Amino acid sequence: MTQPFLSVVIPARNEVKRLPLTLIDIDRHLSKADFSYEIVVVDSISTDGTPELVEKFKDIIANLKLVKLETNEGKGGAVKRGMLEAEGRYRLFIDADNSTSIEHFDKMLPYFKEGYDIVVGSRAVKGAKLEPPQSFVKRLLGKAGNLFIQIVVLPGIWDTQCGFKGFTEKATMAIFPLQKIVGAPPQGWGFDVEILALARRLGFKIKEMPVTWVNDPFSKVTPMAYLGVLLETVKIRYWLWRNIYNL
Repeated sequence: MTQPFLSVVIPARNEVKRLPLTLIDIDRHLSKADFSYEIVVVDSISTDGTPELVEKFKDIIANLKLVKLETNEGKGGAVKRGMLEAEGRYRLFIDADNSTSIEHFDKMLPYFKEGYDIVVGSRAVKGAKLEPPQSFVKRLLGKAGNLFIQIVVLPGIWDTQCGFKGFTEKATMAIFPLQKIVGAPPQGWGFDVEILALARRLGFKIKEMPVTWVNDPFSKVTPMAYLGVLLETVKIRYWLWRNIYNL
């Protein structure tokens, strides 16, 4: 089998309501592209029929794959498994709610061609749009949290948590086997910080790119998740300092 140009990885747990439109939108856009692709849904033991839904969609989306986890390893664990099982030259993970459209991958490609190894969507750099804007509380928590993350481990990255990140195959295979932060919520939300911190330490070039982000009123991210990210950021700093990753 020829290696696909792009792998789209979607972590999913109980996403039977939101996933269908996301899959249709991704396939509709990529089917017009001049490159090959695959869509990899990683299911974290859903109880609402999500894996069965994906199996049915295989009848209309030929390049759709399902990976089923045996335990709930949270979003971080699902992303890690999906990125490592994907086969694309470029590997992009996105949220099941399609908050950032797959069309943004077209804007990522020029940066990859310039030599960047990782291109991350950002809601905090010039040109980004939020539709509608987040609540005041979420904006405040997000800005305060990002400043903390920059001070502790990732200076210069203004939005670590946007669920739209693209990697070259080389960067994927170097970074994701090292990822330690997984687990069911409230654990595991700091995995984005970890993979970007590892990328920095390994010398990969990262580009932050503005995106249009559609606010989902049914988001599963809770205020406790923000606290979890900060606690795990401290843990990452400690692991890097103690060279737990054996870099």
